[in-house]
Amino acid sequence: MKRTAIALAVAALVATPAVAQDRIAIGTTSSSSSHYGYFVAVSQLINEKVPEVEANVVETGASLDNLRRLQRDQVDLGLVTTNVAYDIYNGRGQFEGKAYKPLTLWVYASAPQNVIVRKDAGVSKLDDLAGKEFNPGITGSATEATSEAVFGALGIEPDWARGSTGDVVNQIKDDRVVGYVKSGSGKRLDSSSIDIATLTPISIVGLSDVQAATVAEKFPNLSVLSIGDNVAGEGYPAYKTWAFGVAAVAQPDLEQEMAYQITKAVVEDNTAQAAAFSGLKGSDIPQMTMELATTPLHPGAIRYYEEIGVDVPDRLRPASN
Repeated sequence: MKRTAIALAVAALVATPAVAQDRIAIGTTSSSSSHYGYFVAVSQLINEKVPEVEANVVETGASLDNLRRLQRDQVDLGLVTTNVAYDIYNGRGQFEGKAYKPLTLWVYASAPQNVIVRKDAGVSKLDDLAGKEFNPGITGSATEATSEAVFGALGIEPDWARGSTGDVVNQIKDDRVVGYVKSGSGKRLDSSSIDIATLTPISIVGLSDVQAATVAEKFPNLSVLSIGDNVAGEGYPAYKTWAFGVAAVAQPDLEQEMAYQITKAVVEDNTAQAAAFSGLKGSDIPQMTMELATTPLHPGAIRYYEEIGVDVPDRLRPASN
C-alpha cells in the first residue's frame, strides 16, 4: 500500500509540469552582427524577468526576412528598421497591396544620417553642396538611396561621387570629395567620420527648419532627429538631420500582458543591453521610441510607457486603441 501511494504521487508530479512555459521566437539578423548579440541579451532578460516565458533568438536575414517570418507565424518578435516598418504597415512601395500590421514594442538604436564635410570646403548649409563632389552613402546602401531622395526633395543636386566607405574616406582626406552622408553610431559620429576628423577638420551640416519640415512632410517613413550640442562629439554644435531607427516589433496578436512584461524588462535594464550593444550606452529607450517609431505601439507597451509617465503621441496609438 505504501509503495502504491508513493508511486501514484510521483506519477501525478510527472504528469503535471511545475511551470507552464510560453515559448517565443525572436527574429534577429546575422550572428556576426552586433544586433544579433543585442537580441541574445534581450532574450536572456526575458527569460530572467518575465514569468513563464521562454525566449529564443533565431538567426535571420534581418528586417525583410523577419517581417515575412512574422506574417507566417514563425517568429513572435523581430528586428525591423523603422522606415521598412512604416512601408509595410501602410502598404507602400514594395509592399503595395501587401500591407501587414506589426506593432512596435521599443526602439533601441538610432541611425541619424549625418552630412559630414571638410571644414575648409565652404559648406555651411545643405544648399552649398549643389554642384560639389559629394558621396550620398555606400553604393547600393539604404543610406545612398535615402540621401538621394532627400536631396532631390530639397531641390539640391550635388555632383554625386560613388564608392565604398574606405574609398570615400580617403577621397575626403585627399580633398577630392567635400564630404559624405554616413549613419551615426547612435547619436555620435561613426568610426569612419572620427577617422577623417583625426587629421582633417570636419563639420556636420544640418537641416534648416524649413528643410526639416519638408523632410517630415515628404518622408513619413523617416524621422527628423535633433542632436544637441556636443552630443555627436566634443565641439560639434546642435543640428537636425533625417534618421531611422532599429526596433523590436511584435505580431499584432501578441498577448497584451506579455508585451507589457517584455517591454518593462527591457526598459528597466541598465546593464545587459548596453554591454551587448555599445551604441545603446547613455541612451533613453522610451525617448528613442517616441522620437523614432513610425508605426503604432503595441497596447501592452503603451500601458507600460504610460505607467512610467511617458507621453505617447497619438500617431503611435493603434486605431483601435
